[in-house]
This record gives sequence, C-alpha cells and structure tokens, in this order.
Amino acid sequence: MAKVSPLLIIPPAVFAALAGLFFAGLMRDNAGEIPSTLVGQQAPGVPTEHVAGTEQLTDADLRTGDVTVVNFWASWCPPCRAEHPNLLALQADGVRVAGINFRDAADDASTYLIEDDNPFFATGFDPRGRIAIDWGVTAPPETFIVDGNGTVLFRYIGPLVASDYEQRFLPELEKALAN
Repeated sequence: MAKVSPLLIIPPAVFAALAGLFFAGLMRDNAGEIPSTLVGQQAPGVPTEHVAGTEQLTDADLRTGDVTVVNFWASWCPPCRAEHPNLLALQADGVRVAGINFRDAADDASTYLIEDDNPFFATGFDPRGRIAIDWGVTAPPETFIVDGNGTVLFRYIGPLVASDYEQRFLPELEKALAN
C-alpha cells in the first residue's frame, strides 16, 4: 500500500476551503455592501467651513426634526458629477440635501456649484478629509440619510444613479420620510 504525502492533500484542501468561504460570501444578502457602524448612531460633526457662495452646514441642521440627506462629494470626482442631476431632482422634490465637499480645492468646489447648479441647502468644506474619516467615508460619493434627531439611518456608497439608486436608496429615503 502506497502512502500519500500530506503535501499532495493540503493544497487542494486549502483551495476547497477558500473557495467555499468566497462562495458563501457571495451568496449572503447585500454581498457588495460595506456595513456602517454609524447606522443607528448620532451623526458625527460637520466641517466648520463651507463652500464659498453657500450657506454653512451646522450640526443643528441635522437635528431640525426633518430628514436630511448628507452627500460627500468633490468637484474632481466623475461619479459625483454623474449623480448631480439626481441630487438636483431630490432638492426639487423638497428633500433636504446637505453637501460636504472634501479633499478638494475651494475655488473648484465653488465654481462647480455655480456652473452646474447647487443642490444643497447648506455645505461643509473638508479640504483634508478629516470630517469624512469621522463619518467613515472611503471615497466620494457617499450619501447618508439622517433622521430629524440626527441619527444616521442609512449609508449609500457610490453615485446615486441607475437601478441601484432606485432599488436601494430611494426606498430607504421614502421609509425615513414616512416616519
């Protein structure tokens, strides 16, 4: 009887185990979604500066009793530009949309809002991205739904466009506005 070397068995066993883990990860609900530790928590602070030509966003703005959408964006970000028409549509529908511009040049941010219309009732300016870190933002755009008491209800990573926006973000916004 020939002995089989463990070196021949270990690599296929490790491969099978990893393949099983990856497959299980793909089959879970919302496989591409990164969970946010902020959901259910009070919203972090907002920048003390704002984009020139806009109103200053304050912590009190997130606690007015009304639902607020907080959008992290940058003028240099192509996906941010792609979602811009939907932000304008939300504003036109009466949704309170606040914008926090980060890792951007002040003049570029201001010019962008002047040239492409401003969907935000107020803005914050975070040139170093420190406030974005507090919110857990990984890259622009990211959008949060905050209830009238300042509690984060939902985090959306990526541009507010296409079917994902319609199937994931809008139902969460409707649910927040209904409460």
